[in-house]
Amino acid sequence: MTASSGRRVLLAAPRGYCAGVDRAVIAVEKALEQYGAPIYVRHEIVHNKYVVQTLEKKGAVFVEQTEEVPPGNIVMFSAHGVAPTVHEEAERGRLATIDATCPLVTKVHKEAVRFAKEDYDILLIGHEGHEEVIGTTGEAPEHIQLVDGPEDVANVEVRDPSRVVWLSQTTLSVDETMETVDALQDKFPQLLSPPSDDICYATQNRQLAVKQMGADADLVIVVGSRNSSNSKRLVEVAKLAGARQAYLVDFADEIDESWLEGVSTVGLTSGASVPEVLVEQVLEWLGQRGFEHVEIVKAAEESITFSLPKELRRDLREEAAALVAERQGTGTTRQ
Repeated sequence: MTASSGRRVLLAAPRGYCAGVDRAVIAVEKALEQYGAPIYVRHEIVHNKYVVQTLEKKGAVFVEQTEEVPPGNIVMFSAHGVAPTVHEEAERGRLATIDATCPLVTKVHKEAVRFAKEDYDILLIGHEGHEEVIGTTGEAPEHIQLVDGPEDVANVEVRDPSRVVWLSQTTLSVDETMETVDALQDKFPQLLSPPSDDICYATQNRQLAVKQMGADADLVIVVGSRNSSNSKRLVEVAKLAGARQAYLVDFADEIDESWLEGVSTVGLTSGASVPEVLVEQVLEWLGQRGFEHVEIVKAAEESITFSLPKELRRDLREEAAALVAERQGTGTTRQ
């Protein structure tokens, strides 16, 4: 037996792109094909450095605020969703819009609106500052308060303990979310749960695969960007599952060879916004160092797809030009 013959890679399945990310990335590419560059995108379309850089080379322009987009242009909203006020900003700025919000995030938005109309206090489990949380909160700011983990439950106050419901950011750790829900239920025994689980199916499946491989892996490598919530959660899940080491990397060349010392089994997965090419590069990197045997750890089958945003069926360039003409005709100025 050679020194490298005992080395193996446990490759998670499913991994990488979820249906919402795939839809959003294709939407940017289709918009560039149909309408030409530039296509402005508010925030990163998905949280992945490679994807953003690739789309920039094709003509996408990423901006932080809607006001940065010149009148008469097309702006796309990212998969994480935006608050209603952002749609209003685009209308005031005479911009044509494409909404690439993941349908699963849209579901949470609709739940927030419905429970707010029924005058519930809504406890949104999520991480402060995350774009999805900002967008969801914006749907019903008077009714929503953020609960950032179980340790935050002590600070929660509601108007009526009999009319309180929890919702969650879709990309959280399933275990952490349920720990927070348990703490909330201890404090508010009549706490209502959403009609369906808010945690994204893809997030759950990717975490489940990591749990299955974690105890057998000396090292788990998660391919994903540091601003990707679901990718960071995979690192946490790997450690909790028993992996001795777990690291997050954007690219294969970020892997430190010292991590392989004393390692015979490497677990490999990727976040829901990561293209497969980046995983293949890591597999090649590992193969060059003796980790040539690859075993698939399959946790679930995924067949969900989402249709592209309906706005891609319209002539948005003409629509944007008409908005500018309307603005000039009325003599209004951009606020």
